[in-house]
Amino acid sequence: MTVDNSATADSPIAVSGSHRGGSVAGATARPGRNGTLLAALGVVAFSLTFPATAWGLEGFGPWSLISVRCVLAALPAGAALLAVRAHVPERRHWAGLAVVAAGVVVGFPLLTTLALQTSTTSHAAVVVGLLPLTTAAFSAVRTGSRPSRTFWAAALSGAAVVIAFTVQQSGGALSTGDMYLFAALLICAAGYTEGGRLAREMPGWRVIGWALVLCLPLAVPAAVVTSALEPVHLTGHSIAGVLWVAAGSQFLGLVVWYRGMAEIGVARASQLQLAQPLLTLVWSVLLLHEHLPVAAPVAAVAVLVCIAVTQRSRTV
Repeated sequence: MTVDNSATADSPIAVSGSHRGGSVAGATARPGRNGTLLAALGVVAFSLTFPATAWGLEGFGPWSLISVRCVLAALPAGAALLAVRAHVPERRHWAGLAVVAAGVVVGFPLLTTLALQTSTTSHAAVVVGLLPLTTAAFSAVRTGSRPSRTFWAAALSGAAVVIAFTVQQSGGALSTGDMYLFAALLICAAGYTEGGRLAREMPGWRVIGWALVLCLPLAVPAAVVTSALEPVHLTGHSIAGVLWVAAGSQFLGLVVWYRGMAEIGVARASQLQLAQPLLTLVWSVLLLHEHLPVAAPVAAVAVLVCIAVTQRSRTV
């Protein structure tokens, strides 16, 4: 079987090639801007994940929340694939899709949900701020990209800000929740990198769509069993939380995120996520009424400077 040929229409090459008669700079500038915008929209969607998860935990247990989340996200993804009569991916793509499923659909949501049982949303958000650096490292190994020294210096500086912020907030000691979060960083970085690579060969929404469908045979029985074992108390917050993490974070957010990575590259797109923990801090205050750390404004300025540097640096 072959992958749907419409995937080529979503590639950066096809987009830039459609500007016939224009300059090369004009042809490539628009995909770059569009890719940055799409990746940024993904970051905004992801920044709401932890507050929504905290809401979901008000009515669900951690295991039932993850399994129900996966089922709810897989349903619209499967319906969309059927609606466009998407071809089944080639055999060579299934290993990569399995990595995406393990990292993005199951591993990261599960580990972060377990962490949020003992960690505050704002603390978890700052730890996960290290995700851009781990994603860039995975990308360099997996795809052979070579970010410039300026890129790495800015990325490491952003990571240093995140680490300093985390240590200051946790009193210098790492908790069990932090261990869950660091494990989540590694598995999610692998899923992001593999998903960004696959998004160059098929539309990004189909990457996450097939990954969700791949998990569905396990997610359905898991949702039934865990919902019976863990008490479920439906409230307005818990319903809104599980719906957002399923539709917003798990599907729509990843659709625009993978498309953005396909256009501007995994390493550069990942650096936009340096702003994610700071956005989550804002949502934590507005939605969860958590206390905003005093160091947050300083960290915000430092991280935004790092983002500006990485976006202007070149990748060889």
